[in-house]
Amino acid sequence: QEQLVESGGGLVQAGGSLRLSCAASGHTFSGAPMGWFRQAPGKEREFVSVISWSGGSTFYADSVKGRFTISRDNAKNTVYLQMNSLKPEDTAVYYCAADPEGSWKDPSDYSAWGQGTQVTVSS
Repeated sequence: QEQLVESGGGLVQAGGSLRLSCAASGHTFSGAPMGWFRQAPGKEREFVSVISWSGGSTFYADSVKGRFTISRDNAKNTVYLQMNSLKPEDTAVYYCAADPEGSWKDPSDYSAWGQGTQVTVSS
């Protein structure tokens, strides 16, 4: 059974850094883009970043551009999100997702999701 498992979340002060990981098991998602989304309390799930299979194409939400970096290691079936200069407004549950149909930035186009990892940024 295909599974995505996120890790690396936690509590960090504003200005700090965290690195999220998302490991795929049971399915390599070969050839598939993989993305990161986040959902804050009372808000809809929003796009953060996405990376193509080769890693040659990456896209970011304007709110994280220049601070977050997405990468992937296909040999390890893992995608990463390096988050620097964190702000309190980055506080959310972060989810990874794989193999979108259609738009890479619309969460409704993804059928494979992880369980999420909490990121809390204190001011």
